[in-house]
Amino acid sequence: MKKELTIRFSKITDLPFIVGIYNQAISSKSATGDLNELNVQDRIEWFNKFDNNEYPLYVAEIDNIIVGYCSLSPYRKGRKAMSSVAEISYYLDYSFHGKGVGTILLNYVISDCNRIGKENLLAILLDINSPSIGLLEKLNFKKWGHFPDIININGKKCGHFIYGLKISKT
Repeated sequence: MKKELTIRFSKITDLPFIVGIYNQAISSKSATGDLNELNVQDRIEWFNKFDNNEYPLYVAEIDNIIVGYCSLSPYRKGRKAMSSVAEISYYLDYSFHGKGVGTILLNYVISDCNRIGKENLLAILLDINSPSIGLLEKLNFKKWGHFPDIININGKKCGHFIYGLKISKT
């Protein structure tokens, strides 16, 4: 990548760009189970649940333009025994796919897991999402589970994969 990629914690003013990127994923019919596009108002409550010191929402920028984001969310929220596990979700602007943005963004988030006390990451994704499967496997995530044909996207069945990564303590 020729231009410098910056990763930082998100701000509320980033939300229109985050929603725009997520809507690209919805339109693809292969990257999320949401079927209808969202607007900024739909995501304010979701955005406000993130905490930079426990479950952050990160954005990736090139020349002050948001080109992707990654969030960490609780796995089985409220169950203290599972507080060291986080679900990782990430989305990239489709014009930046295949340019290394996802690798840099996820490596950054993985490296931040020691700071926030996360020992395991779970990625839950559609089994038809080949680009994400490739990225996760490149970063040493392992397939920990598969729920076949449980999802219906406009009449097409697909399943869910769960990929996991154990974080080494540094």
